[in-house]
Amino acid sequence: MVRIFNFYVHGATLRGLLFDLTLVFLLGCVAIALQMKPIDHAVAAAGTYVVSFGACMFVINSASGLYEHAASASFGRASARALLVLMIALPLAYTIFGWLPTDLPSRKAVQVSMMLGVAALVLRRAYLSQSATAAPRTRILIFGAGAAAEVVGKTLTATDPNMHIVGYVAGPNEKVPAVPRSQLLDPKGSLMEIAHTQGVDEIVVALTERRSGSMPLRELLDCKASGIKVHDLNAHFEKTLGQIRLDYLNASWLIFSDGFNQGAWRTGVKRVFDILCAMLLLVLAAPLMLVTAVLIKLESAGPVFYRQERVGLDGQSFKVTKFRSMRTDAEKDGTPRWASANDARITRVGHVIRRVRIDELPQLFNVLRGDMSLVGPRPERQFFVDHLTQEIPFYALRHSVKPGLTGWAQVRYAYGATVEDSLQKLQYDLYYVKNHTLFLDLVVLFETVGVVLTGKGAR
Repeated sequence: MVRIFNFYVHGATLRGLLFDLTLVFLLGCVAIALQMKPIDHAVAAAGTYVVSFGACMFVINSASGLYEHAASASFGRASARALLVLMIALPLAYTIFGWLPTDLPSRKAVQVSMMLGVAALVLRRAYLSQSATAAPRTRILIFGAGAAAEVVGKTLTATDPNMHIVGYVAGPNEKVPAVPRSQLLDPKGSLMEIAHTQGVDEIVVALTERRSGSMPLRELLDCKASGIKVHDLNAHFEKTLGQIRLDYLNASWLIFSDGFNQGAWRTGVKRVFDILCAMLLLVLAAPLMLVTAVLIKLESAGPVFYRQERVGLDGQSFKVTKFRSMRTDAEKDGTPRWASANDARITRVGHVIRRVRIDELPQLFNVLRGDMSLVGPRPERQFFVDHLTQEIPFYALRHSVKPGLTGWAQVRYAYGATVEDSLQKLQYDLYYVKNHTLFLDLVVLFETVGVVLTGKGAR
């Protein structure tokens, strides 16, 4: 994996993105060069159009999930994503290259060439995304055979087809393994010898019990010195899954590991980014927001907007603004509760605007006021915050940054309506709080586009 500003990206994903962008650029230049000579004039004339289209394809492909690595990838799922991308990319190619100078001998030929080229590119990417398991895989040895090692093995198998678990080595104090005995490796010899015999690329230390000499530090150091990557349980999940697992987390790891780089510079850059993007999005979304307001008013009596107190930065309260998507008597008994699947309190217009996240758009005004950021943990109500802070360790850490209109947890985990869901989402929120950068914010925004297009996790 490649580390970019504290965020790890699969090497195959990065190579795929660069390859596709380069191919789109070359395809556009060649298509126009055939219509215009000399070549330098063609590149100068086509540059703006090709770069604009390449940027659009980057956003579309990334948001659609064509570059995702998932063990559950299937031909049907990849085909559906490819169809969605083609429905957007083909008209876009036709429109953008339809603005080429009219003095080209055949502007239509350029448009058709780009559409055919993009179609081939998308279909190729869809095929590669569902056949990723055929690619060379990272060989991982898990040092441990207890409950912690079992968790690592299951999550790797379920989420990342590029990781191959060669086996488990039980620790000295792990007498009763939780993993299948068929996957236990012969403990004879040192970890170094076992790792080299198995052709291991990485070792994940997942010991449930680390006291009483159970950690062979010298052997692990020898492995690392020989070029084998060694990660502990928490660092492994942070790097590969973009989450900080709470199962075996302790405060000392959070204190002494990298991250939590707030600082005045980072805060200032994020604030400027938030203001500029919020203003742009408000201008672009103004017609849609106007139509939404009219539809809400036509369907039922009551206010168009819904204002509610939420907990923000440093535990301070503020009023969040959303389009009203529920009946005005949704909580007439005075008891706060999460929205559930097929919630009867949601109006007909509410079902639509919640599915595509239109109800969240008025929160852009909260971003401009400084109560929220574009990206961050979602703000929660004080009632739930009080309850979850008592139930879940480290929950209060999510209030060390501004809440967001969207967030890492929102694009990685479906809507949460239970304490267990909140625990799962907190693992992603902690990752964001610890590692947030402008680059990660951009990643979240790109993935948010995909969530909006598919309606994933809406209620």
